This record gives sequence, structure tokens and C-alpha cells, in this order.
Amino acid sequence: MPDYKAPLREIQFVMNEVLESEKHYASLPGCEDATPDMVNAIIEEGAKFAERVLAPLNQVGDQEGCQFNNGDVKTPTGFKEAYQQYVEGGWPSLSHDPAHGGQGLPESIGTIISEMVGTANWSWGMYPGLSHGAMNTLSEHGTDEQKAVYLTKLVSGEWTGTMCLTESHCGTDLGLLRTKAEPQADGSYKISGSKIFISAGEHDMAENIIHIVLARLPDAPAGTKGISLFIVPKFMPQGDAVGARNGVVCGSIEHKMGIHGNATCVLNFDDATGYLIGPPNKGLNCMFTFMNTARLGTALQGLAHAEWGFQNSLPYAKDRLQMRSLTGAKNTEGAADPIIVHPAIRNMLLTQKAFAEGGRALIYFCAQLVDKAKLAGADEKLEADALLAFLTPIAKAFLTETGFESANHGVQVYGGHGYIAEWGMEQNVRDARISMLYEGTTQIQALDLLGRKVLMSQGESLKGFTKIVHKFCKEHANNDAMKPFVEPLATLNQEWGELTMKVGMKAMQDREEVGAAAVDYLMYSGYVTLAYFWARMAQQAQLALDQGTAEEAFYKAKLTTARFYFARLLPRTRAHAEIMQSGADSLMALDAEHFAF
Repeated sequence: MPDYKAPLREIQFVMNEVLESEKHYASLPGCEDATPDMVNAIIEEGAKFAERVLAPLNQVGDQEGCQFNNGDVKTPTGFKEAYQQYVEGGWPSLSHDPAHGGQGLPESIGTIISEMVGTANWSWGMYPGLSHGAMNTLSEHGTDEQKAVYLTKLVSGEWTGTMCLTESHCGTDLGLLRTKAEPQADGSYKISGSKIFISAGEHDMAENIIHIVLARLPDAPAGTKGISLFIVPKFMPQGDAVGARNGVVCGSIEHKMGIHGNATCVLNFDDATGYLIGPPNKGLNCMFTFMNTARLGTALQGLAHAEWGFQNSLPYAKDRLQMRSLTGAKNTEGAADPIIVHPAIRNMLLTQKAFAEGGRALIYFCAQLVDKAKLAGADEKLEADALLAFLTPIAKAFLTETGFESANHGVQVYGGHGYIAEWGMEQNVRDARISMLYEGTTQIQALDLLGRKVLMSQGESLKGFTKIVHKFCKEHANNDAMKPFVEPLATLNQEWGELTMKVGMKAMQDREEVGAAAVDYLMYSGYVTLAYFWARMAQQAQLALDQGTAEEAFYKAKLTTARFYFARLLPRTRAHAEIMQSGADSLMALDAEHFAF
């Protein structure tokens, strides 16, 4: 049976040694209570909940799925009870404002809990996970009255939240949406329309669901400039309780490739009562608060599937006997050697390990940027916001692509058994596949990164990160032990800017060049970004070994994995660099009518 064990030592290494979380929290107002002892105690308790409560329900959710009955949704066995334990444990309120019942801890601590929850059981974790985005949106854009009515209940976990963007005729192109909002004399609105692909849109785990909905006012301009944002509760609030049912009903749930334990709903709004969030026709601006939260959450999904795939591939590779090592028998007592002796198997295991551990460093770094963007002074906040905006599409797209690759390696390590449901490896692949689609596909993230973030800023957003990399390389240039990491990283960091300039010059002549280069540009960016974090981890591991440590094996393994990343995974940048420079002609030359005859 597949299993999950929270990688506490890996988490502590990234948090405490690489990213110096104690110093980070001490620098932020209101975070003085986030001492190492407190943070470790929270993480250890979160690990127990993930391992003992959620992980055993992972296959249950996949096998049972959600049951739809005339507008109601029943979640898989154990899901509702697990959610009640989650609420009783105070987990939903961890990183939210004490003014609304939160515990006031930094976002980055909540991110670690989300990693463990999501890796143990991604389908279950989506229910409270989407509430987090709804809370952030209300916290930033809601009125005091809206916060009092809705935010307190969301923070406690008594109510959950969703985001309702997509409609059947428009996916990412939200300018085409048709859902209408008619103003009423009492200041409310009547919302009418249908939304699809609404994760956790209907369920039996909480007493109320608060939908954050995009819709158009009657006099709204066309396109994305005419979209407003609304709160639409499933049940109308009545004091501290729920009152009458609102005009929003689940029409059906999707039959999906994976994440069967989470209900993906069609929601029909029929004169549902809603309340405007933020200014009229500025809904998309407000919704980006939710979407950016969700995109980092989806990046976390990439890490989760890589970590889960690695954890469950490794013991099988140690136990499964097949063939002899090419250099002679290693298991002389047995008929064959464990498959972990074979280079091809080690390549897959190390790829999973490198993507999981490197991805964790990137996400935790982004989570610290979220802390700074919320709590730091004005100048540091602006800097953190800019860096986070640049890294978010890289984290979302690159980590989900590599998470899916890692999940597929899990099936391959198991061979034929990986294709069999009871081992759980094929579920990991199916669950992982959606991560490259929702919250903006890899292709959309790539356009956002290259077109919007980099070229539209004339490269300034890229420079914000490459300066950090350059500074690191310069600091360690004379350290002989670090040269295998610093020298290739410095070369790629410089090339990154040069490639950007080349693509930008071509795009001035032909806009199609941006779309043609974007995905390879993003993947190139992802490999270089992870190389920076692996270099930082290698530097920290080398420092620990130089100073003397009782955990010599741990730090040597970290250095060995860093060398693997630089030798075996970072060279993929060469292909991406060549492809992004090859131009748009080979893609656009063929007439649409001539793709098939």
C-alpha cells in the first residue's frame, strides 16, 4: 500500500538552514512569536495529521469518488470527519488576521502545512485550500461588514470558499464570460449564469460555501474591463448561523481523470443574491489576489506529486529484485539484485528527489516573499511583490511539469506493477495531470512570464532575480568547493538575459515570436531558477560538513543530489535555448487547412 511520511528533516533544512527562517520572522512585525520551537511544534503536529488522518484516505477518495444526488454532493468516506478534526485543530486559522479569529502566524508556516496536507491527500486538501484564496481576497478587497459576516466563518473553517471564473464557452479568456449581475434596491445584486470546473463547489464537509464569482454589470464595457467580483453564499447568513438557501445549485459534477475525491462542479446561479467586492468593473484585478494564491498552491501540487512519487518509488526500488548489477552481484544471498543498483533506476529516483527538494526551496522562498509583501515596510514590500510576480508563473508551470514527470517516473520504477491501481502510482499520475491545466495552463503561464512580466517590463522583472543570482555567484566565486555549481550558474544567469534580449528583438518585428518562444523560455527559466536554489543548498551542506556535523550522511547526500542536478538536469537548458531561438516560422508556416489531407 502507498504511504506518506512527512519529510521533516528536509523541511527543517530548507526553512532553518537555507532560508534562515528565524532571522526572517524576527525581521517582520507581529511575527516575534514564530520562534523555532513554536514553528517546529506546529509542523510536527501538522505532520501527524497528514500522516495518520489524511494519507489513509487518499486511495479511499480515488476509489469512491464524490457522489452526486439532485444537487447535493457526498464526499468519500472519512473526508467529512477528517475536516472536522482539521477545524477542531485550528488549522484553517493558522495564517490569518487575529482580528477575524486567526492565529496571526506568517503565511510561510501555513505553506508548510499545506505541503504536508497536499502530499498526503491532494483531493482532500483542495477543500480547505480554496478557502484560503477566498479569505485572502476578502481580507484585501472586502468591506468591514463583509469581513465581519464572511471572513470570520471562513477563518474558523466553519464555512469554506471557492473561486468561480470559468464558463463553458470560455476558459482562460475571461473577457468572454456572460454571467450577469443585476443591481437591486437594497444594494445587493442578482447573479445569473453558469460556471464550470468549480473545485469544491458543492460538498457535505461544512455548513456553508462562499462563492467568489466573476460577473458583468448591465452597463459593463466589453472584455476584461467589464468584469466585477461578487460574494455569493450557498446559504444566506443569518446572524451567526445560516438561513435560507440562495439561488445557486450544483447542476452536476465532472467525471475526471484524477482527483476523484474532490468535487469539480457545474454551478448554476439563478437570481442568486450576491454582494459586490471591490470597485465595479475591477473584478479581475481583485480576483488576481485569489488567482495568485491559487497559482502558488498549484506549484505546491507539483512538489507534492514529486515528493509522493519519490517516497513510494524508493522502498520498492530497494526491495524489488531483478537482474544483476553490471559490475557484479551486490545481493549475493539472493537470486538477483535490487533494482536500485541499476543506473537507469537511479536516474529516475534522483530526478524525483532533485525536483522535490529543489521545488521545496523555491516554494518556501516564494512563501517568505508573501510574508514580506504582507508585513514588511513599504520599500521591502514593493521589492517582494515584484519578485513574487516574476517567480509565480515559473513556480506554477515548471514545478507542475516536473511534478508530472516525477509521477510518471514512479510508474516506471514499479514497471508493470506501477500500472496496477493497488500500488497507487497510477493514481499519482492521474492526480498530477490537472496541475498543468488549472489556474492557467503551462502555455498561459509562459505567455504571462515572457510577454507580460519580462518583455513588458523591458527586462526589469528578470533583472530583479538575476541580480540575486549574480550576487550569490560573486560571493562564492573563490570557493573551490562551490565552483562546480557557481560557474555554470553564473554562465546561465548571463545567458538568460542575452536570450531574453534576442527574443525581444525578434518580437519587435513579429509578435508571434513571443508565443513561439514562451514555453521553452519558461522551462529554461525554471531549470536556472532551481539551479540557484540547489547551489544555495549545496553551499549550506558544504558549510555544515566543513564545520563538523553529526549528520554527515545527510549533508553528503544533499551535495550528491546537487551534483546530479547540475550534471543531469540542468543541461536540458541547452535544448530549450536552441528551440526558443529557432523562431516562429516552423510553427506558423503550415496553413491550418493543410495539417491533414
